[in-house]
This record gives sequence, C-alpha cells and structure tokens, in this order.
Amino acid sequence: MNRLDTGIAPILEIKNLAKIYGKGCPYCQESTGPGHETNICRRCGSVVACADISFDLYHDEILGIVGESGSGKSTLVRLLHFDYSVTSGQMYINLDDQGADRFRAPGIIAEYLTDKNLFDLNSFQKRQLRNSMMGIVYQNPHLGLRMDISSGGNVAERLIMADWRNIFKMRNRSLELLQKTEVPVERIDEPPRNFSGGMQQRVQIAKALSNNPLIVFLDEVTTGLDLSVQARVLDLVRSLQSQLHLSMIVVSHDFGVIRLLTTRMMVMKYGRVVEEGLTDQILEDPQHPYTQILVSSQL
Repeated sequence: MNRLDTGIAPILEIKNLAKIYGKGCPYCQESTGPGHETNICRRCGSVVACADISFDLYHDEILGIVGESGSGKSTLVRLLHFDYSVTSGQMYINLDDQGADRFRAPGIIAEYLTDKNLFDLNSFQKRQLRNSMMGIVYQNPHLGLRMDISSGGNVAERLIMADWRNIFKMRNRSLELLQKTEVPVERIDEPPRNFSGGMQQRVQIAKALSNNPLIVFLDEVTTGLDLSVQARVLDLVRSLQSQLHLSMIVVSHDFGVIRLLTTRMMVMKYGRVVEEGLTDQILEDPQHPYTQILVSSQL
C-alpha cells in the first residue's frame, strides 16, 4: 500500500521549491521547462535549475531521483542539504520522539522546528540541523572528504561538528563506522588520497553516518566506479539502510541503481518533475514520453 494512503506523516515535506541562477525575472519559470526544451530564460538569461518541486519523503524510505545531466537532480539534493540557498519554496520536518532527541543542540530544538519552513532558518541553525539529522555522499569524493587528513580524522571532523568532544570516543566511533562500511580498520590513519575510488566512497558513507542521521542524500555515488565496485557499494548502501532504518534520497542517471535501491522515484527534466510514482510501476510502464525514452535507452 502506498504510504500516502495510510495517514502516516512524512519525515520531510518539500513544497514549491525553486532555484534560479542569475538575476531572474517574472518570465523565468513560465518560459522554461520541458515544454520549452530549455532551462535558460530567453528574457534575462537566468538558469532555472529547479522549479515547482513538491514531494514527501517518509521514514525508512528510499526515494530515487533520475534524469539526464543538467536535469536539476543534483542541485535539488544540494538545496535540501543547505549547500545552496533556495530562490523560493518550503521544507518541513516531522519528528517523532526518537527524532526529536537528536536536536538537543545549542541554538535549535525540536519544538522550534514544528511547522517551521527550514529554508527560513538562519545559517547557524541550518548548520545545527544539518549536523544533527543529515548526511550526504557526493559523486566527487573531494567534495565530501579532506584528502590530506586521515580517514578516521574525516569521520571525527563530522563528529566534532555534531558537538562530540571526547577524543577516545570519537576514535572508537570512527573505527566502528569504518568497519561497518567495510574499510579495513588498520587504514584508519591513512588519508583518503591513498584509496581507490570505491574505498573513498566508503569513507564518505562512514562520515555521512557518523552523526546517526535521519536522512541521507546519495548523489551519483557509483558514477565512475568499476562495475564490480559499483555492485559492492550498492549492496553496502542497501544493507546499511535496512539496518539503520534511514530515509534516503538517491540521485542517479542509472535506472539499474534506482531499481535496486528505491521504492518510489521521480523523473526530472529541465528542472521540473515530469513523472513520479512507485519505481516498479514507472520502470515497467512509463507514462511520460521523456521517461519512456530514458527507460528504453537503458534496456
């Protein structure tokens, strides 16, 4: 049964999200998108990276976002992670008692988040929120890791941002997470620059999980990896999600990744969602012409 029909509240609600690069004008959104085959406003030259994006993410769910390069899918998760500022839109979080306990940090408490548009928080509060509840794994490990410090140091850096201070406990937590993500623990003091691409992604995953996040964003985590390495990374992600009951948003251009990991998916083109629904249904019977082309191209 679709959770939309059960009355279960989503952990995250996104409403009318938009991101425009450039000065913008009143015609930006109406003159761009799939119907115009462009995301560049012909009036002012601004780039409409995302527009009219609304969706829910549920507890213990993996939501997939798929689309070609330039569709806006990676920009979307970077907006949700507060890496970029939004042009407009709302994001709301619904916390149960367990989730609320994660937010006993200076400057932000769970009660304050009730019915609060998270995009309206100040920069300090956004950092506290991100450090308390979110993790992200980037396509490029250089964005998520400091290549010149040890792998354990990378994980500890994230713990420090989440207000950990005991060095002994941080090292033990780093060892635990590196072991969980199948990084040889004897390499805890090696910098990620010495690792293969697949191993760097595993260290990124360990770092993303260090603060016991409620929500994890995965942005093209297997792109550029050998097929055998891709399979092991995907198996690891699926296993960790099942063990930890994480809510995840997975961005990929690969329908194989989306089919393996996700239960629901959205298809993006020129910054808009053109189709959404259960993953199996969309892949077996795509309705939008663009989705049909994408699916048939990967058969």
